[in-house]
Amino acid sequence: MNEDIEAGQMLDRSPEDIEGVQDQRHWLMVTLSSIGDAVITTDAELRVTFLNPVAVALTGWTEQEGVGQSLDSVFRIINEESRQPVEPPAVPALREGRTCKLETHSILVARDGTERPMDSNAAPIRDEGNVVAGVVLVFRDITQRRTAEASLEKALAYTDDIISTLREPFLVLNVDLRVQTANRAFYESFQVSKGETENRLVYDLGNGQWDIPGLRTLLDEVLSKNKSVQDFEVEHTFPSLGRKTMLLNARPFPPESKHPELILLAVQDISALRARADELAEANKLAEANRNKDEFLATLAHELRNPLAPIGNAAHYLGMDDLEITAVKSASAVIARQVAVMIRLVDDLLDVSRISRKKLDIRKERVELATVLDSAVESSRPLIDKSGHELTVSLPTEPVLLDADPIRLAQVFLNLLNNSAKYTNRGGRIWLTATRQGSDAVISVRDNGVGIPADMLARVFDLFTQVGGPLERSQGGLGIGLTLVLRL
Repeated sequence: MNEDIEAGQMLDRSPEDIEGVQDQRHWLMVTLSSIGDAVITTDAELRVTFLNPVAVALTGWTEQEGVGQSLDSVFRIINEESRQPVEPPAVPALREGRTCKLETHSILVARDGTERPMDSNAAPIRDEGNVVAGVVLVFRDITQRRTAEASLEKALAYTDDIISTLREPFLVLNVDLRVQTANRAFYESFQVSKGETENRLVYDLGNGQWDIPGLRTLLDEVLSKNKSVQDFEVEHTFPSLGRKTMLLNARPFPPESKHPELILLAVQDISALRARADELAEANKLAEANRNKDEFLATLAHELRNPLAPIGNAAHYLGMDDLEITAVKSASAVIARQVAVMIRLVDDLLDVSRISRKKLDIRKERVELATVLDSAVESSRPLIDKSGHELTVSLPTEPVLLDADPIRLAQVFLNLLNNSAKYTNRGGRIWLTATRQGSDAVISVRDNGVGIPADMLARVFDLFTQVGGPLERSQGGLGIGLTLVLRL
């Protein structure tokens, strides 16, 4: 890729040979620009002769600024621990004429001082006389890999020695979307042969295994708009390989090339990383469910024990001799109130169980929305008044008729109102608003209380979930009220 060497060599070539070399160079530039790795090439003096777009992004050097610079200026590497400069793998590759790999724990320092952990290797470029004329350096930012390793608590398996500069499987397609050629990585990754691949419609590969809706969308975009598409994610089940998650990168050859109708399609398999991330998410979900269960049991014990003390005291009081009738009525009222609390807790648990088993009885009838909301407000009023809240109710001027179970629907709005009353500081405000939007009735409950933390928004309707801990702010309840709201 050294232009001086090429110029000297081309003096002895025919115009057809020169055109062939230029065409090969176009193919090479498109290929190097399309892969997901960063690529830098140098001459025999380790002066930069080419940077692909990924290398430009990682080093901070534009191709115009970087070409002609010494490699150690553009590709500045230090040891992650000692902070001392590290010899780029291009140096021993040029000296020894073999593929060399960067030592581990190395960091690339970009032109603006940005540091990124890097993985790279280098291989010699030989001229027609088999003399080393330069080096090709392939490297990639492994920040995401490091993060994944820390999250999953184990190192992800990484590829062995890179056989060629094109690590990812790729296909070259013509305008009819037939495969012109493919690299060895594609054949090995997808277990197909050259004879089964070349000159075949891409969607027919592997007896139709590549007839993927996402791939059709990607290639339609490239053909219709003649533009590149990067990191297009698709999932597909291959009969012989199983479920695969892939990032597809498609790039049309430049208009000035001899084959502008060709498309380079690169494929990156991220199935293992996605599977491990899914496993971690599932493990976290199970752990959270286990924590919620433990919190629920603690809350259940707390909520069931609370009524027992006054019931026990009242029962002891009733056992005393010579009680006046007013004292008997007072003690009986205490027992009745506390039994009602316990019944409400048990009823909520039974409702959740019935809904989970699809056994809940829903009795729909023609009912007016205002009647349902009045019932919910009436049931919630004692808690609202006890907390000193101001409730504002706004209803449509015209009657809104519903086909619904009035008791269950009132239960929904009661739980929402009670939730606002519990999580709003004393003397707060609560708004119950109903509007009609076309054929829908839209009801909202709003308050000026403590609000819901952002990390809890997606979980407030989960079973046994309570904001701020089960025993901190709760004024009774098991953390199932909003679950009933959603499921009803």
